[in-house]
Amino acid sequence: MKSLLERYQQVKEGQQFMSASAEAKFWQAEGERLRQQLHNLQENNRQLLGQHLSGLGLEDLSGLEKQLETSLHNIRLAKDQLMIDEIEEFNKKGNLVHQENVELHKKLNIIHQENIYLQTKLNGQPEANGVITSSSSHCSIAARDGANLVRLELSQPHHAERGEEPESPTLGL
Repeated sequence: MKSLLERYQQVKEGQQFMSASAEAKFWQAEGERLRQQLHNLQENNRQLLGQHLSGLGLEDLSGLEKQLETSLHNIRLAKDQLMIDEIEEFNKKGNLVHQENVELHKKLNIIHQENIYLQTKLNGQPEANGVITSSSSHCSIAARDGANLVRLELSQPHHAERGEEPESPTLGL
């Protein structure tokens, strides 16, 4: 049994030495193959850039031209698709902004209608210059566009002078 194990160890060690040299040869061949592949790729790249074309024949130049046309076609397709995607995205954003604008106009109209309702509730009539006055109580509203100051004044009727109890104001919206 011991001799069998010794012979096994010797054969195994011999295979390791053989496989190490075979492996070295394999990697040398692999390195040479990769160097050749790199050289071919560099030469092909130069030709695609229009360099080192003097050694090429008519058939090689025609093949190179066809390869460039195919590449250019694929590049244009990718660019066109990217532009289409961006246009669709901008259209979506434009639609969202438009919808938001419509909603804001609706809110503005609602607020404007509420203001008109409140003005009529106070028996006030809007004047042409944007100032609103009321006959039942002192009320003035000055509104202007831009960064100008907006002034609001409101005073309750003086019921105490007439001996009346003041009413609670009611606002309906």
